[in-house]
Amino acid sequence: MTPAIEVRGLTVRFGSFTAVDGVTFDVARGEVFGLLGPNGSGKTTIIKALCGLVRPSGGGGAILGMDVLVETARIRQRIGYMSQKFGLYEDLTVRENIEFYAGVYGLRGARREERSAAVVDLTLIGPYMERRAGQLSGGWKQRLALACAVIHEPEVVFLDEPTAGIDPVARRALWDLVFDLAGRGVTFFVTTHYMDEAERCGRVGYIYNSRLLAVGPVDELRRLPGVSPEGSSRYEIVCADAARALRKARQFAYVREATIFGRAIHVLADAPADTLAADLSGAGFEPVRVSLAEPSLEDVFVTLTNQEIAKGARR
Repeated sequence: MTPAIEVRGLTVRFGSFTAVDGVTFDVARGEVFGLLGPNGSGKTTIIKALCGLVRPSGGGGAILGMDVLVETARIRQRIGYMSQKFGLYEDLTVRENIEFYAGVYGLRGARREERSAAVVDLTLIGPYMERRAGQLSGGWKQRLALACAVIHEPEVVFLDEPTAGIDPVARRALWDLVFDLAGRGVTFFVTTHYMDEAERCGRVGYIYNSRLLAVGPVDELRRLPGVSPEGSSRYEIVCADAARALRKARQFAYVREATIFGRAIHVLADAPADTLAADLSGAGFEPVRVSLAEPSLEDVFVTLTNQEIAKGARR
């Protein structure tokens, strides 16, 4: 089956600045695909290029088999786009925003009424229909934005950092809506800064300084070479006074990386668990429990970033 999204050597330049550099990946139909990367790494530019809002400087791609360079008008009728910033009309009510976007997508008569009712039911925004959009909380604004983005039943939806700045309950509710729609066959391309959100995605890509460094299922990314180098192991350490123990652990010659995760310490070390436990106990951090830990998605991206920085230093 043809992928929902195909990206082939996509490059976007603004003058002498390269915002996206030769990016290639596919997104399967019905998949929830996550793209992570620091601010300015090229995530939003990729979305804009695929939606026909930015002209690629090289390469290209396709959405639902349609060329993003020559079929932008047809593509826009079959995709939804929820921008990074709230892009609806704050002076209009929720109802008026929904009606406006229904009109933009050419919905008329009974079809318009049917789809308006459907997105209100999906997002549970019914109690706020007469409230101005600007008076909604962050979470309800995002629900409204999603309602307007999917009112025409798009097959592919782009969500650019949809949960930035909203509370954890609202974040979870929005993701529940995403998976509801994905279960109906809608393809999602989501950018996010949250590692727990990336874990929810079927596959994840990581972009840094305009270049796509890795793409694949989370479990596959955790097994990338260099994430846990040969001869080393990752451990979780639970002990008294984790902050002080972290500083001590970083002084051990065999510890490559160490960071706090909640109340525990995660380390990458060239030594067995009992050596770590003994050295921390000897330093007064009893009781100490050391156990093997799987690399987190954050470990993966920190490793990829450090590798890319090291390559740049050698150039």
